Parts: sequence; C-alpha cells; structure tokens
Amino acid sequence: MKRVGHLWKRLVSIENLYCAAYRVLRGKRGQVQAGDFFHDLEHNLFRLERELKSRSYEPGPYRTFWISEPKPRMISAAPFCDRVVHHALVNVIEPVFERRFIHHSYACRTGKGTHRALDRFVAWGRGTRYVLKMDIRKFFPTLDHEILKETIRRTIKDPHVLWLCDLIIDRSNEQENILQYFPGDNLLTPIERRRGLPIGNLTSQFFANVYLDLLDHFLKDGLRVRKYIRYVDDMCIFHEDKSYLSNVRACVSEFLPCLRLRLNEGKSRIRQLKEGIEFLGFVVLPDRIRLNQRALQRERRRIRRLKQEYAEGLVSWDNVKESLQAWNAHAAHGDTWRMRGDVFSNAVFRSSATVAMTSPGPY
Repeated sequence: MKRVGHLWKRLVSIENLYCAAYRVLRGKRGQVQAGDFFHDLEHNLFRLERELKSRSYEPGPYRTFWISEPKPRMISAAPFCDRVVHHALVNVIEPVFERRFIHHSYACRTGKGTHRALDRFVAWGRGTRYVLKMDIRKFFPTLDHEILKETIRRTIKDPHVLWLCDLIIDRSNEQENILQYFPGDNLLTPIERRRGLPIGNLTSQFFANVYLDLLDHFLKDGLRVRKYIRYVDDMCIFHEDKSYLSNVRACVSEFLPCLRLRLNEGKSRIRQLKEGIEFLGFVVLPDRIRLNQRALQRERRRIRRLKQEYAEGLVSWDNVKESLQAWNAHAAHGDTWRMRGDVFSNAVFRSSATVAMTSPGPY
C-alpha cells in the first residue's frame, strides 16, 4: 500500500498539542505534574511546539514501579509533557494505520475496547465447538526495536514523524532481561538488539498493534482464518475442527520467530467453552459469564484500600463513588448481580468528618 507523508505540520500544531494535553489530563487532575503543566499551559505548549519543530525535544526519565496483579510486571510512567507528545503523535498517525488494521483487533482503538472484544468472544464462542487461545511470551519486554521501526516505515514516510517515532522507541527504558535466541543469531545477538517497550505509554500500546498487525494479516490473509480476535497479545481463534486449530497453532509458532517473538506454549491451548474459558478478566461459559475470581479478589482489596484512604481523608467521596461505579459498570458485563450485591453490601465508608456512607449498589 502507498506510504503516507505530510503529517508533521498537523502533529506539531498548537491545536493538536492542546487536544493532546487535555486527553492526558483525564483522570489525572489531582496529580502535581498535571497541575504544574496546566498552571502555565500556553507557555508549555509553545515550548513543546518549538522543541519539536527544531528537533531539540528530549524525552525525560521514566518513573518505574512494579505491580503484582494480575501478574508481576514493571510499569513505566513518562513525565506529563512527554505523555502530551505521545498523544499528539498517536492523534495524527492512528487514522493512517487504522485503515490497515483488521476489524477484530480490539486493544487501544477508538470504538473497540475490552467489552466489545468480550461480546465478540461470547458470540463466536457460543456458536463454535472449539477455541484456540494463545498469547505471546513476555510480549512487551521482547518487542524488537528494529523490526518495529521497519514496520512503521512501511506505512509512514514523513521523515520528521519517523524521527519522533524513533526517538520515543530509542528512549524506552530498560525492561526485563529476557534472553531468547532465534535462527541465525550468534551468541551476542540478543544483547546487541534493543528490545522492549515500557508498559504504561499510549505509544507502547499503539506500537504493539502496529507490530502484531503483521501477525494479524498472516492469519487473515495468509491462512484465511475467519473467526479471529486479538486484544494486545491475547489471541483467540474459533473453529469446529480441532485438527484445523492444531495446524493454525503450529503455523503461528513457526511465524512468530520472524518477529523475534515466541508463543507462550503453556497458555496456548485448544479448549471447549463448557470448560469455562478466561478472557479479559471474565470466565465465559455456555450459559453465563462470571467474573474471574482473581479480578474479584483484586476489587475487594481495592475497596479495603479505598475505605482506608477515605477514612484518612486522602480521597474524596466523589472520587470513591466514581471509582466504584466504574468497576460496577465493568462487572455488569457478566452475570454478576448477586456477586456485586455481596461486594457492595460490605463497602461502607466512614470518615471522621461524616457519618457512615454506603457505596452505590449494583444496577
């Protein structure tokens, strides 16, 4: 397909940077960095515009921390002004790539998302006998920089936009050291090739879709797979024939080394819906959808933490209510009425300044 250029002027425009700043602000109004940036918004936006136009822009250091749920992984938080640049970049290049993405890739895409992916999984799963569920071993820490840059260049030709993409990729902080060898490697190849994108960046999520778009088209165009869903690196293929899915799994396992990735063999299996298949925090069965028990336990722990923070005056009641309503809306996508009632019946919040307040129940 024809490569796209002439994107830089739109990317560095004050209008685009202004829009990006307010997108980054969502959910972060109480953060010090957000307050500092918006305290002198006009000055900061014009400074970013000058630095980008002169190519003197330099990303700042990441703040890193580890989380243990749903699994241990390192999260990297970029400075606020860098996140504005990330959003400004994605605002401009996303529509270009969107025309090339397959329809049933759901992560980090406008009009898609977790619940759309879950709905499609249920619709196909309940009408098909077998499901091949796969994921990639340590996907973000092993994503190869050189292959990613080459993939971006197949679609974008604007040299200024490519400079910014390369800068963001090159300034990725060090990720987990996962040693993997592929055909043609020598002893030093895994050390010499830069790998890994920081989990927490909007650009990392977007670049993940760009990277795995090669796999998507291999499955859709090369193997002619019809019922295929991908959410980041979680992949599901539906078919009536178990041997067909076995062959597809073997083909994926052979293709991924071309991207310097490996299939997570232990989690890539063919199953039937009657066994109960976990997908995006839910367990899908033929007649119902349950919330994953680990997700339920995480929510109970989060409510206990919110109760403590509210009692100490660290969060407002409006923030607590907004958080609980968001989880309630998410859990409502499953058959969870009684479970949500049980969770909220124990969610009583008290502070020294107010009488007892009970969280909103399921609806």
